[in-house]
Amino acid sequence: MENTSIHVTTEKLNLQACYDFVQDASCGGIALFVGTVRNLTKSKEVTLLDFSTYKPMAIKEMQKIADKALVDFDILKIAIHHAEGELQVGHIPVIIAVSSAHRKAAFDACQYAIDTLKETVPIWKKEHFVDGEVWVNAHP
Repeated sequence: MENTSIHVTTEKLNLQACYDFVQDASCGGIALFVGTVRNLTKSKEVTLLDFSTYKPMAIKEMQKIADKALVDFDILKIAIHHAEGELQVGHIPVIIAVSSAHRKAAFDACQYAIDTLKETVPIWKKEHFVDGEVWVNAHP
């Protein structure tokens, strides 16, 4: 059984596809994290975000996060999908979906996945404002 779904894409992310992937009759809980492009950062109006990746490494690191989550938490499946390219306010740059028999494991694994993704995966974000732009998350 395939228990991980890892994607980095310029296509619109599909929340239903992530949900459908992790859904299983043995699971009593599904936790979802859906990151969205917000309209303000530090009181500055955001017009769009531009995500750049080193795709082969990003996929490899996201798979490591998923594999570790499967080992460290009592979960059945995990999906980690991230967008690349320009996204408008309200669009979705990241979806994490996790299923488990019980909610706590799903919540904990979901939080672990997003926190670790932001720390270790080579995805960079450029915020565009009305009066300029700035790179953020210039790591790893």
